[in-house]
Amino acid sequence: MAPTSETSRSAQISRVPYLPGLDGLRALAVIAVIIYHANPAWLPGGYLGVEVFFVISGYLITLLLVAESERTGAIELRQFWVRRARRLLPALFTMLVLLIFWTAFFERDALGKLRGDVVAGVLYGSNWFQIWTGAGYTAVNDFAPLRHLWSLAVEEQFYLLWPLVMLVVLRRGHDRLPRVAMWFVGIAAAIALAMAVLMPTSRIGQDCVATPDAYWEIAGRCVSRVDALYLSTPTRAIGLLLGAALALVWRPYALLRGPMKHKGPMLDPVAIIGLGIVGLLAWKVHIVHLVGEDGLHADPWLFRGGLFLVGVGSLMVIAAVAHKKAFAGRVLGNPVFRVIGERSYGLYLFHWPVFQCLRHETGIALKPHEFVAAMIVTVAITEISYRYIELPIRERRLRESMGALLRGGPGAMRRRGSFGAIVSAAVVLPVFAGVSLVTADLKQNEVQASLEEAEGSVTDVLEDLTPTSTPTNTQPSGSITPVTTAAPPRYDVFAIGDSVMKGAAPSLADLGIVVDAQQDRQARMGAEIFQQLEDLGVTIDVAVVHLGTNGPVSQETFDFLMEATSEIPKVIVLTLTANREWTAANNAKIRALPETHPNVIVLDWQLVSELCTGECFTADRIHLDRDGMRFYAAEIWKAMGRELPSDW
Repeated sequence: MAPTSETSRSAQISRVPYLPGLDGLRALAVIAVIIYHANPAWLPGGYLGVEVFFVISGYLITLLLVAESERTGAIELRQFWVRRARRLLPALFTMLVLLIFWTAFFERDALGKLRGDVVAGVLYGSNWFQIWTGAGYTAVNDFAPLRHLWSLAVEEQFYLLWPLVMLVVLRRGHDRLPRVAMWFVGIAAAIALAMAVLMPTSRIGQDCVATPDAYWEIAGRCVSRVDALYLSTPTRAIGLLLGAALALVWRPYALLRGPMKHKGPMLDPVAIIGLGIVGLLAWKVHIVHLVGEDGLHADPWLFRGGLFLVGVGSLMVIAAVAHKKAFAGRVLGNPVFRVIGERSYGLYLFHWPVFQCLRHETGIALKPHEFVAAMIVTVAITEISYRYIELPIRERRLRESMGALLRGGPGAMRRRGSFGAIVSAAVVLPVFAGVSLVTADLKQNEVQASLEEAEGSVTDVLEDLTPTSTPTNTQPSGSITPVTTAAPPRYDVFAIGDSVMKGAAPSLADLGIVVDAQQDRQARMGAEIFQQLEDLGVTIDVAVVHLGTNGPVSQETFDFLMEATSEIPKVIVLTLTANREWTAANNAKIRALPETHPNVIVLDWQLVSELCTGECFTADRIHLDRDGMRFYAAEIWKAMGRELPSDW
């Protein structure tokens, strides 16, 4: 039966053209994400590029589904999912195999812990796995080369679910699509409101014991509220829903046949405003940030509407580039941006593992020359993957490419040798990677392992000094009359610090030093402990203080600390080695303490640590390795003016 004119018109309007401006927007988004992953100080909100990707995906996938329904009257689910798999899986599997191969040789101790990330990545459940294991973007000290797969998991879950949703929507009739679009926007707004309500407003510590308001307890496990809100599929559906809503009312060919036909230039200012909104948020908004000396807090600008606002800004840009007569599409669709945008998936997929292989741990900022070197490697791998793996499979040219290698004629032997090498690598590398991954031992990262090992060498001094109550007689009512039994102790050497000191606690304890050190401790907390010890009448001959690694310390806090330790004859205060924005200011204040407090001796750990030989630091250059722990304890002991034991 020949198609009617109405059917032909509908098919024409439904077509989804190539929009080079969207590739340009992808380019900007992936560049922002890469810069953020290299060094968050360069672009604190660069991670918002992922939200731009979500909006683009929601728009394009919905356009394609609506177009297919209008052309054929149905949506072929199997073909849709096969196309998505052909687009995404080849590069993903290539990256996983290469990464496992690298890890087996150069990061062997991390291979066992990588196993869960690989399984989650293959099953496209990385976001839920990271929420459950507490391995979100704010977690540090791990070799975590697959942490970026959370966003691909969100998108793949969307690809699995969304065609089913659109089947239901489209069966109700295409004339209802504008109303459905409003529903999508309303749901996105409701999700944004829920995030604002559920956002933790108090300090975020390392566990739910220290900061219970920052965690939910689910099935006996502490789950970070920030991780759950930032990584979960429902909360990150905002951008996908907004993009889908736009697709229902803003189709490229339909724009050229209606009242918007000649109004493309009017959309250019809209695109500029949209880019400005996204750019400003990328420049200013964090996931978590330091609030004074109170430690890390969730950034309200992100969780109270920030993601929704990024989605709106992205829609403004997409609305412009989708109109063929808007200048924004030609600007963003320039040849450079188009090339980057076409390879944005590979750039996103490969850059993070390359960065991690270079710095070995998360939480370490790349230096400019390291970033340049890492990007050269990333671009090379991405281009090889794009040309020789992704495109041949996506365009179904793989068999043809293999056949070309086996043809006779000049150079046949060389081509067949290349074919043999490719086949061998394609078989041997995955087998080796799989066996290595399955048989690897599960080990903690070196920082966490040292902190766990140190648990037996640290004390919570205030908890230990809490007066004990014992029953002496029972009244007729059954009440107990307590008798307090505790005399204030005297400490020869008492040390208070954060995770740096905690890691070295066994070596300090070997010298008879009482250590109260906790991960994530802020300087104000340490000063308050000294104040409470003074109030309890505790006597200390020598105090050691190593605080300020985890955030800026005000002069007021240092004054409070000095007042709380003013009766202690000798106070050893260490400077910091952390590569943090507040380190220099904290160290300057520490070095000035002896000028006004004669009982203070500064151990300039930032300088002295350079004299340590052997395995002194972990990859972050903050925490201590075996040789560094002994050196650290020895330098503290010598700063007191004491001789080290002969067997040290």
